[in-house]
Amino acid sequence: MKKIFISSDHAGFRLKETIKNYLRKRKIKFEDLGPMNDSSVDYPDYAHKVARKVKLNKSNVGILVCGSGTGMNIAANKHKNIRAAQCFNLKSTKLSRLHNDANIITLGSRLLTKKNALKFVNVFLNTKFDGGRHLRRVKKI
Repeated sequence: MKKIFISSDHAGFRLKETIKNYLRKRKIKFEDLGPMNDSSVDYPDYAHKVARKVKLNKSNVGILVCGSGTGMNIAANKHKNIRAAQCFNLKSTKLSRLHNDANIITLGSRLLTKKNALKFVNVFLNTKFDGGRHLRRVKKI
């Protein structure tokens, strides 16, 4: 992966900061596209920022965090060549990469524990796309 872009809305801000600390400790490079505090913001603005950066290079990936993960997911998937996956457990996270070549993970801060969210980020960043028959399907998206 070339670069990781991360963003949230106000509801996801604290979890975003936790994820950033996790990435820093592992010396994984990332760029935080905001917000820089937990003041109320509109989640589509931040989902679009990450999606625009991710689609510049196919090795880039994104992490988006909002209250449910749903709003960020919907907004990011409006962009061509973005395959954002809302992840709820380890299996959905792993399959999002293996079968769908997801390039953005969306997480719900109100629905996940910090511990699980970090596990999902780890799986997302370390799982490679299987290709093969899945590539044919991804090309149809």
